[in-house]
Amino acid sequence: MSRSGRDPGERLRTARKRTASSARWLSRQINDPYVKQARAEGYRSRAAYKLAELDGKFGLLKGVTRAVDLGIAPGGWSQVLRRHCPAAKVVGIDLLPADPIEGVTILQMDFMADEAPAALAAALDGPPDLVLSDMAANTVGHRQTDHLRTMGLVEAAADFAIATLAPGGAFIAKVLAGGTDRQLLALLKRHFASVRHAKPPASRKDSSEWYVIAQGFKGGMAQ
Repeated sequence: MSRSGRDPGERLRTARKRTASSARWLSRQINDPYVKQARAEGYRSRAAYKLAELDGKFGLLKGVTRAVDLGIAPGGWSQVLRRHCPAAKVVGIDLLPADPIEGVTILQMDFMADEAPAALAAALDGPPDLVLSDMAANTVGHRQTDHLRTMGLVEAAADFAIATLAPGGAFIAKVLAGGTDRQLLALLKRHFASVRHAKPPASRKDSSEWYVIAQGFKGGMAQ
């Protein structure tokens, strides 16, 4: 049962009072098994299962002692990190507020601000083994523009990862349909032993999101 006491599977009587798009979104949320599972297991969002599934496939969280969560709000990925790596030091950053998570340092600031990388490094107090980025730019409805804006965030996250990761570390970032552009893909392949793309089952089939998974950081900023 939902919090309102309504059977989640039944048709919402109030749907006709909403716009068609909001009614579809609400119906999808109520009937989404990942949303139900997240509530039952105490995760703040269904996105937690994307990281859990990627970890199951690529072994991303094994041996992690320090991690950075770029675009942390609402906090699902950091919750997974804490549950799988309870001794790890985790630092997250987001322009949006995120409720506190035990064992996680949260910086409410723009990752693209000049002072953000130094603030993250200071909070970590050492090189991270893992840099996660679930960041995406606010969409404007123009596919090419939305892709370029999101890829700009991915490139900034990749630059941060290459500048800060410990040797052997990993970088995971959300990209859109079409994957990582050639220039960024070439950069990642120079600095990581393995670079792959994946779409975890928890990512909705109608979503354009994919993830780039770069593992085995070689170290150094040399081009």
